[in-house]
Amino acid sequence: MGLLLWLALGSAHAQWTVNMTPGVTDVSRSVFDLHMTIFWICVVIGVIVFGAMFWSMIMHRRSTGQEPAHFHESTTVEILWTVVPLAILVVMAIPATKTLIEIYDTSESELDIQVTGYQWKWHYKYLGQDVEFFSNLTTPRSQINNHEAKGEHYLLEVDEPLVVPVGTKVRFLITAADVIHSWWVPALAVKKDAIPGFINESWTRIEEPGIYRGQCTELCGKDHGFMPVVVEAKSKEDFAVWLAER
Repeated sequence: MGLLLWLALGSAHAQWTVNMTPGVTDVSRSVFDLHMTIFWICVVIGVIVFGAMFWSMIMHRRSTGQEPAHFHESTTVEILWTVVPLAILVVMAIPATKTLIEIYDTSESELDIQVTGYQWKWHYKYLGQDVEFFSNLTTPRSQINNHEAKGEHYLLEVDEPLVVPVGTKVRFLITAADVIHSWWVPALAVKKDAIPGFINESWTRIEEPGIYRGQCTELCGKDHGFMPVVVEAKSKEDFAVWLAER
């Protein structure tokens, strides 16, 4: 009871959503469209299966002691309940495969950035640009310790965001220096484990300038919740100025 009351308090609330975000990249929209396609297929299957089940329960109910029906197997029915699910799986696999191919195509990138997870911060290195820096949480300890009200971007604000140009294919080379982390930005549909001694690749092409926030999504120690990801997308002109100033 106490837990329910605590959850009802404003201080316990956090940003949340029922569904995935369509995001701001072609890949994120492809992932969202795939998600909704599979979701509605599952809804239709659920309606048919549960509809048939409840219809059978109602229409075939009998009183105690009633003589049950006697029947044997049906080859036609057995073929149908094998072929129909197979066809559904094929229909689901085609768009899923196309989306996976798109997600994993990191070729022909225009900008390469090495992302390294540390306990408990991120390090960004722009390969070939002689630019690198750490990105640290800036949420005040007074907010974390409930001594003052939470800010608008509580636990999702940093001193140095990752800056990228819009309309540019950016490849991320993701690794870690100590334990396993995971680099996740929902609006970009990028979520990759950062594993020590191993490089995972991902990419994005952001179409709209803006600030996009995410978090580490692999339990990595006591301050796991305190290493947010913040990506700032600038116009190509503004990015060139930012890069020159570094």
